[in-house]
Amino acid sequence: MMKDLPLWDGTPYPDFVRTLPEIDIPVEGVRGWLLQGANQQVVFFDLPKGLAIPEHSHGEQWGMVIAGKIDLTIGGETKTYGPGDYYHIPAGTPHSALFLERSAAMDYFADADRYVPKK
Repeated sequence: MMKDLPLWDGTPYPDFVRTLPEIDIPVEGVRGWLLQGANQQVVFFDLPKGLAIPEHSHGEQWGMVIAGKIDLTIGGETKTYGPGDYYHIPAGTPHSALFLERSAAMDYFADADRYVPKK
């Protein structure tokens, strides 16, 4: 759970992560900090309890839960992930998520333009 990790401004991410550009995401309560590469990106997410992300697909994604608990459905198979668990979503595979607790996750996207910084 988040309370077991050191918190900075309500997140488990220290200043050097929170000084990265925040992503522009139209989902209430979600924050993300973007580490941009030439052909990929990493996003450090802070996600509220109860958030449901509907089924969608995009390029390849790999992620790890830092804190919280997530029900993640990948290609029709649902599993529950907690701190230290990681997942892989192949390119084009439909997936959805339900955040059972406030969660922190780090996701690597093989797409360089999956998210854009806030302006």
